[in-house]
Amino acid sequence: MVNIRLARGGAKKHPFYHIVVSDKRKPRDSGYIERIGYFNPVARGQEIRLHIEQDRVAYWVACGAQPTERVAKLLKEATETVAA
Repeated sequence: MVNIRLARGGAKKHPFYHIVVSDKRKPRDSGYIERIGYFNPVARGQEIRLHIEQDRVAYWVACGAQPTERVAKLLKEATETVAA
């Protein structure tokens, strides 16, 4: 089973997450199939907080990939900011 989830990166106490498509059985930060965006929860000023490639998300969801709860919230947030 393939899912869309967050892979943690960044320094200690300064998280940075890549939004990746990976096999559900693999560990969180191990290999992935494709990187489709990123999420920076500690973004300040002009830094971009959330970037998602919507066309690739649509492709993977059509192929049967399941987003995790947190990624589903981020996808909803990204579509709301695009619509606004």
